[in-house]
Amino acid sequence: MATSPTTPLHLGVRPWSHLVPLALGEVGAPPLDLRVARLAVTPQLLDESGLDAGETSFSRYTLARAAGDDRLVGIPAFVMRGFRHRCILVRKDSHAADAADLAGARIGVTGWPDSGNTWTRAVLRRAGVDLTGVRWTVGPLTPEAAGGDRMGGMTPPPWVRLAEPGESLVGGLLDGTLDAIMTPFMPPGFHRDDTPLRPLYRDYRAAEARYGAEVGFIPGIHLIAVKRERVEARPEILAGLMTALRASQRAWWASYRKHADTTPWALAEIDDTERRYGPDWMPYGLAANRSMMAAFCTELHAQGIASSPVDLEALFPEYVKIAAETGVE
Repeated sequence: MATSPTTPLHLGVRPWSHLVPLALGEVGAPPLDLRVARLAVTPQLLDESGLDAGETSFSRYTLARAAGDDRLVGIPAFVMRGFRHRCILVRKDSHAADAADLAGARIGVTGWPDSGNTWTRAVLRRAGVDLTGVRWTVGPLTPEAAGGDRMGGMTPPPWVRLAEPGESLVGGLLDGTLDAIMTPFMPPGFHRDDTPLRPLYRDYRAAEARYGAEVGFIPGIHLIAVKRERVEARPEILAGLMTALRASQRAWWASYRKHADTTPWALAEIDDTERRYGPDWMPYGLAANRSMMAAFCTELHAQGIASSPVDLEALFPEYVKIAAETGVE
């Protein structure tokens, strides 16, 4: 049954540049009628009555499906992905220069089960750091960022404490009560010359390139999910949505390559990226992401976030079925 063009699908996503062609209506997947809301923050999809689908945390989606909560139906379209070595910050006067130097350290993190922070802790595990030997503090990056559930409903393990009211990670790093912090986005003023902070890896690009060559993927952080009631009414929504997302990505990359206007050297960056990863550095689909998704599921269990091993096959059964029926990978 074809999706009626008179029944729009409302999609909420952060303002990623690769989704601009979709948001502007320059691409689509007729007869799917997509209406895209570009949001400042990742939506809490189940609480958003005005959205049918949207961007969601890979870890929270995975943990929910592993626990039998299937109210959201995901597709393997990772609209946010990236390396995480750059996300570990220390003071400029710190002697630490590598993840291995953080064994037994005092580290602040902005959210415990968050997808990005899970991948960042994986950098430490890969360097041989025992995460249970680290003294963790979970709290806001700055005082202005206070609030929210930073444990994802989990009870903190013994080696993790919650920040006290008024306490912030940047404040702890500056006053010496923390040795390092992990954050997905840099604090205000970080890019100024007079900032007292720096990345742990002075050449984080080289560290990330080595990591990418070793593991064979760029970590996926957020994916797209659809509310179950919409999928049950029209299962083909999943295939149509994947087609539209791929079309937007292709249109964006072609335009980016042609105009290369982000920085004076954007074209060189594009060429380097394609030399390393081919023309599609952020692939969608099951086969292209299987090793990355398997590694993430391993990390969730190894880090104690998932109480038991996560079955990768349980994450996208609805998409697997519709992909087989429609030929969309």
